[in-house]
Amino acid sequence: MAPMATTDPIFELRGVCKYFDDTCALSNIDLAIRNGEFLTLLGPSGCGKTTILRILSGFETPSTGEVRLNDTVINDVPPEKRKVNTVFQNYALFPHMTVRDNVGFGLAMAGTEKGEMARRVREALTMVHMEHLADRRPGQLSGGQQQRVGIARAVVNNPLVLLLDEPFSALDFKLRKAMQLEIKQLQRSLGITFVFVTHDQEEAFAMSDRVVVMNEGQIVQVGTPKEIYEEPASLYVARFVGDINILDATVRNATGDGMYRAEVEGVTMALHSKRRFSDGTEVKVLLRPEDLRVHRVAEGMLDEPHLLGRIAQTVYKGATVDLYVQLDDAHGGKTVMASEFFNEDDEEIIYDAGERVAVTWVDGWEVVLHAEDQ
Repeated sequence: MAPMATTDPIFELRGVCKYFDDTCALSNIDLAIRNGEFLTLLGPSGCGKTTILRILSGFETPSTGEVRLNDTVINDVPPEKRKVNTVFQNYALFPHMTVRDNVGFGLAMAGTEKGEMARRVREALTMVHMEHLADRRPGQLSGGQQQRVGIARAVVNNPLVLLLDEPFSALDFKLRKAMQLEIKQLQRSLGITFVFVTHDQEEAFAMSDRVVVMNEGQIVQVGTPKEIYEEPASLYVARFVGDINILDATVRNATGDGMYRAEVEGVTMALHSKRRFSDGTEVKVLLRPEDLRVHRVAEGMLDEPHLLGRIAQTVYKGATVDLYVQLDDAHGGKTVMASEFFNEDDEEIIYDAGERVAVTWVDGWEVVLHAEDQ
């Protein structure tokens, strides 16, 4: 059985900055990558995630700061000396070589004995279910098959860390989903550290032990997928990793045990938060669509505090239905979205446009941030 991920770091970036001419690509990056974990760097194009990958691999050197592998500074160690392999977006396969020769290229360059090389290549191809295509050339393979060859070529060298730079970007949706599952299972079976780069939050959540969210060359939050989704540290993170409803509120006073009385879009409500707020603080109340509840009820008929509005649109998605509610002007006038599981026998979920409704949310599922936590 593969070893479990530990809290001991195998890779560390300490105070790393990277400049390209006058452009700052990375600003004061501190990151500890745990031995055996699947870590994903998540963020939009140009946020610095690929630059981190290139610094880890040795294809770029930091302008300032330290890169440590097993607690040894490796800033000036070339890529081939790092025991770190990279799977690139385009797979970088040699078109004139067979699959077998592509996978064994690094071993051949290292002078590996032929029998040992043949055994390791065979094992690597079997691991990615490509042993039956060992004599084909890359041009005779599909995109998913080429990706498997790229991964086999990387793992055959027994790296300490495997770096993957958006390797699914050229695949269609169905194959992409299948490869996500295969890569995660492969990482578990190998027990080595994977560092994965993507701009797709769903992909990051499906595969990762931890996610590093980046923006404009900085790390803005690190956590498990559950922590990132349910406890975003800023509005940027909340918006980037899924649909979010953002309500304006003012804290009136603390009532104890992480509870506050607040005016939320003009309605007095109780809020839960691990953060501390002073009386009069302007805050944002963050609610995922699945946190909201929509009630077919006239004003004054609901016992709990609520916001009133009208159904603006209903979007059927098969398993779920998205309800867009235009709140009354007295409650800010914004549109919020609730997502509910669809049951064709449940009349309560079938709404007409313009129908009067009340909106509440699951008590305690709200996230409260300072208004300036952008």
